[in-house]
Amino acid sequence: MEKDLISKKELLEMTGISYGQLYRWKRKNLLPEEWFIKKSTFTGQGTFFPKDKILDRIKKIKSRKEDTSLDDLAIMFASTFINGILEKDHLVERNIVTEVTIDFYINERGEMEKFSFEKMFYLYILDKLFESGKINLEEGKVVLKLLEEQYPKFKGNEGQLLFIRKLGISSCCLISNTCEIYFENDIKIIEKLSLSDLTEELKIKLV
Repeated sequence: MEKDLISKKELLEMTGISYGQLYRWKRKNLLPEEWFIKKSTFTGQGTFFPKDKILDRIKKIKSRKEDTSLDDLAIMFASTFINGILEKDHLVERNIVTEVTIDFYINERGEMEKFSFEKMFYLYILDKLFESGKINLEEGKVVLKLLEEQYPKFKGNEGQLLFIRKLGISSCCLISNTCEIYFENDIKIIEKLSLSDLTEELKIKLV
C-alpha cells in the first residue's frame, strides 16, 4: 500500500470513530468525496484515504463537534466561503477583529467600507499578532505586505506564517507544510501560525 494512504479499517481503529460516523461526515460534506479512494486489494476492493489529510480533519472534527454543529463545521471546512464580504463596522461588532487593527489597515491601505474574505483573513492574522503583543505596528506593515504578495499562492493549501527575530531585527515568511526549514541558533521564532487553522477559525466566526 502507498505510504501516504490509509485503509478504512486502519482509519477506524486509529481514530476510534465508527463506520456510521465516517459516512455521516461524508454526507455532511465534512470529508470530501475525493478522499474516498477505491483500490483493488487481495480480497477485492477497498477504500483508502490520504492519510495525513483525513487524520488531521478527523482530529479537528472531534475537537469541535461538541460546541459546533456539523453544518457549521461543513462551512468551516469548505474551500470557499459564500457571501464572504462584511462591512467594516460589523467586523468590530462581531468581535472578529479589533478597531485598532482596522484603523491600522486603513492607515496603510486607505479608507475601505467592505472587506472580502481574503482581506478579513489578513486583518484576522494581524489582530492575533497585535493582541499577543509579539509584534508592533511597524512589524505589522511587514506582515501585511508579505500576506498581500505571497498568500494568494497558498490559497487552498496547508502552510504556516513564521515571524522571526534576530538581534532585534524582525522578519516573516510563509512556508508550506511539506517544507522543512532550519534557522541558525541566534534566530528566535516569535510566532508560528497555521494558515488552515486560522482560515477555519475565521469561517466559524462568520457563520
